[in-house]
Amino acid sequence: MTALRRGAFGAFVLGLGLSITLSETALVLLTLLWFWRLRDPLARAAAPWPLWQPVLAFSAVTLVSALASGHPAAALGACKGLLLIATLYVTADTLVGPEAGLRILSALLVVVAVAAAVGILQTVACPGSAPDYGSPAWLYHRCYRARGFFSIYMTLAGVLNLVLLANLPRILPGAAFARWLPLPWLVSLGGLLATYTRGAWLGFAAGVLTLLPATRKGRWLLLGGLLVLGLAVLAGPQHLRQRFLTMGDPDDPTVRERVYMWRSGLTMWRQHPVLGLGPGGVKREYERFALPEAVKKRTGHVHNTPLQILVERGVLGLLAWGWVWVAFYAEAIRRLRRLPADAIAERALVVGSIAAITGFLIGGLSEYNFGDSEVVMVAWVIMALPWAVREASSA
Repeated sequence: MTALRRGAFGAFVLGLGLSITLSETALVLLTLLWFWRLRDPLARAAAPWPLWQPVLAFSAVTLVSALASGHPAAALGACKGLLLIATLYVTADTLVGPEAGLRILSALLVVVAVAAAVGILQTVACPGSAPDYGSPAWLYHRCYRARGFFSIYMTLAGVLNLVLLANLPRILPGAAFARWLPLPWLVSLGGLLATYTRGAWLGFAAGVLTLLPATRKGRWLLLGGLLVLGLAVLAGPQHLRQRFLTMGDPDDPTVRERVYMWRSGLTMWRQHPVLGLGPGGVKREYERFALPEAVKKRTGHVHNTPLQILVERGVLGLLAWGWVWVAFYAEAIRRLRRLPADAIAERALVVGSIAAITGFLIGGLSEYNFGDSEVVMVAWVIMALPWAVREASSA
C-alpha cells in the first residue's frame, strides 16, 4: 500500500507540470487510498486535517450558493473544483517529515523546469503572433507566449510562480541546498518571464518581498535580484519591455478590459449580495451585464479571484474563502516561530510556502487562478508543506 501511494504521488507531481489528465487521475487514486487508510481508527487519529474548519465552511457556502442560484444542476456541476481540495489532505498525509517536503519541492522544480524550457523554446521558435503555425502543435500552437504543456500561458505562469517562490529559500545564503537547484530554478524563472503574464510577475515580486522579514543573510540578495531582474526586463526584447512598462497603464487594452470586467462584476454582485449568482454564474450571466464599451461580451470569469468569489458566492462565500487564507497564514507563522534558528530545512519549507501562497494571492488580483485546476492543485500541495514540520513544531 505504501509503495502504491508513493508511486501515485510521484505520478501526481509529474502530472502537475506535464499533464492534467495524469495529475487528476493520480489524485483520484490518492484520495481513494487516503479514504482506505482512514478506515483504521489509529490512522484517523494520526492523520493531519489542515484548515478543515475554513475549508468546510467555504465548501458548504459554495454548495448552498449553487442550490440557491436558480440553476442548481449547472451550478452544482461548476462546484467540481471543490474536489481538488483533496490535494491538500493527501499531500499532508504523504508528508512524514521535512525531508519528504523537500523531495516534493525538488520534484516539482524539476518538472516545471522542463515545462518552462519547452515554453522558452516555443517563444524562441515562434514566427509571430498568429494563433497557430501548424505542426508540431505542442511547439507552434499559441507559441507567441510560453505555455509549456498547458493550454494557455497564464496557467504556466501561475504554476511557475508558486514553485519558484516555494523553492527560493532553499537557494539563499545559509540554506543547505543541492548544488543542482539553481539551474532548474533559473530556467523556471526564464519561463515565467517568457509567459509575459504581468499578474504573475507582480505575484512573484510580492512573494520575494514576503521573504525579507524571515531572511537575514539573503535580504540584500533578494532586493538586488529583483532590481537586476527589472533592469534585465527593461533591456530585453521590445515586447517584454512593453509588457513591463504598461503594467499599470489604464490605457493599455488588456488593463482597460479588466476594469470593464470588474465594473460588470460588481454590478452582478449587487443583485445577489449574500450568496451570489452561484458557481458558474459569471459564465451564465456576464453577457447581460457587459458594458457597451467592453470588447469581450462573454467570459467565464472577471479576471480577479476575490471578485469572482464575491460574484458567484456572495459575501458569505468571500468571508469563508478569506478565512482559508487567514487560517493558513496564522498556522504557518505559528509553526515558523516555534522552530529553532538551526532548523534550516523546516524553516525553508514554511517560509517558502508562505511566500508562494502570497504570490498566488497577489497574482489572483488580475487572474482567476483559483479557478485554474492546474494552478490551484499546486497551491494546495504547497499549502500542506508547513504540516511536514508538525513533529518539530510540537516538540
